[in-house]
Amino acid sequence: MAVPVAAQDTGWTAAQTAIIVAALIAIFGAIVSAALTYAFNQRAARRERLAQVFAEALQAVEDYAELPYRIRRRRGTPEARYELTEEVSRIQSRLAYHQALLRIEAPTAANAYTRLVRVVRRRAGSQMRDAWGKPVLLADTEMNLRMAYPRRDIDSERARCVREMRKALGRRRK
Repeated sequence: MAVPVAAQDTGWTAAQTAIIVAALIAIFGAIVSAALTYAFNQRAARRERLAQVFAEALQAVEDYAELPYRIRRRRGTPEARYELTEEVSRIQSRLAYHQALLRIEAPTAANAYTRLVRVVRRRAGSQMRDAWGKPVLLADTEMNLRMAYPRRDIDSERARCVREMRKALGRRRK
């Protein structure tokens, strides 16, 4: 009895190799694409988080710089004085918190922020002492103080700080 002969085995072909190589290239491309997307998303998320940290830190500075106006417009009650002194303490705490956080997150920006805090404490601190010494305002018409507390030094130091924060975020434009 004769055994049927199977179709002749021709071996591995160039077409089969091309299919495998194309599949490997596609897999490799997908892996690289996913890795790059993940890295860019992480970088963008970090920048967004850091920008939020910077904004909150600057808000604390502005809150402190506004205190002389709030003190000047205070109500003449012991409760109002207590609330204002508590607010001063909360803002002082926020300033310290942001200084420490920036030391961890962005040391070069932290140096600029520390200088800004030093300037705002010196300038607004003396303005607050002056505001506490003024008589309590009694009429609505007195609430418009018709004068601005000088803050040129605060504004210029703030501009320097913002430049350092922009550098830390990787933004070089003014």
